[in-house]
Amino acid sequence: MKTASRINELQLEGAFSVLQKARALEAQGKHIIHLEIGEPDFDTPAHVIEAGKAALDAGWTHYGPTLGYEDFRQTIAAHVAETRGVSVSSSEVCVVPGGKPMIFFPILAIVEAGDEVILPNPSFPTYASAVRFAGATPVSIPLIEANDFSFDMQRLRDSITPRTKLLILNSPANPTGGIIPAEDIREIALLAHKHDFYVFSDEIYSRMYFEDAPRSILSEPGMKERTILLDGFSKTYAMTGWRLGYGVMPAWMIDAMQKLLVNGISCTASMVQRAGLAALTGDQSPVDRMMAEFRERRTLFISMLNDIPGVRCRMPNGAFYAFPNITATGYSSEVLATRLLNEAGVASLEGTAFGEYGEGYLRFSYANSRENLAEAARRIHQWILANPATR
Repeated sequence: MKTASRINELQLEGAFSVLQKARALEAQGKHIIHLEIGEPDFDTPAHVIEAGKAALDAGWTHYGPTLGYEDFRQTIAAHVAETRGVSVSSSEVCVVPGGKPMIFFPILAIVEAGDEVILPNPSFPTYASAVRFAGATPVSIPLIEANDFSFDMQRLRDSITPRTKLLILNSPANPTGGIIPAEDIREIALLAHKHDFYVFSDEIYSRMYFEDAPRSILSEPGMKERTILLDGFSKTYAMTGWRLGYGVMPAWMIDAMQKLLVNGISCTASMVQRAGLAALTGDQSPVDRMMAEFRERRTLFISMLNDIPGVRCRMPNGAFYAFPNITATGYSSEVLATRLLNEAGVASLEGTAFGEYGEGYLRFSYANSRENLAEAARRIHQWILANPATR
């Protein structure tokens, strides 16, 4: 017996694989500092938890509408309209259990065999998985460290062909923390019109930035009919386990999404949607406090990484990831990540977990305490000094 060949097009997430290895080492009595998992280490805000509890008590435990409750969709539409500066109606919104259905289902809805999908590299591995699963060809555009991990725009222009159906953006980005400059967003919008392709914009880290707010391509003139926007609650409100996300897209595509959602998930949990409604409409100070703490951690951890021989790390502009260049250590990404886990007790991800252009980098999530981040940097520093690579 064997699975269908299409299953071979899917890949696992490195973060969960490393977490499993780290847990096994902990079971042997080793102390591991976890910098591999991309989730905030903060609790879901208290008022959101209370709203979820109240919803359970009030009987929000049954099937709901496939696309989400209307009042929740209206609130999401108003939030997107306010933050992106473009009119959005509830008929252009769908609610999903976490962000991944909003990656897979739109790609399945518009991409066909023979199409090409341009995507950043390194990037979230589910993008390329979904494209290949749909029978299309992923076209990787390397992110440039000197550009704060944004595109080489000339490489992007040269990669567009008559078969280009979709371009995937992620800003702020996983794994780099990079933000696409506003002028590049404007040019990408012009390219989409000129060459007649759609844009999938993963904005799950939309409120996790440290300087200027990232520019959404949805805000560009004429892009509402060409953009599929993903956002959600996992990162901003530390609600990863609640599984709650949403998409904004042209109304014509909502029909296709409804078919996929009906067949794939039925609906998003009713009580979770009530909690999400409270998150958007309630006190936002927990988000502000979380981002203030991430700012302090970023400064501390990046400065300590840059003191390590053979390591250099740009200051990330968003999300909560550090993506240091480790080529000067003499180690490959996979070897260094593995040995740091097994020998130094620091769990990270090799850059190649996010694509071939991630070679020469590691990804650290600084969603951990300042004390643990400082200790992790010290362990890495000491290990590299004690283990020079053979050249």
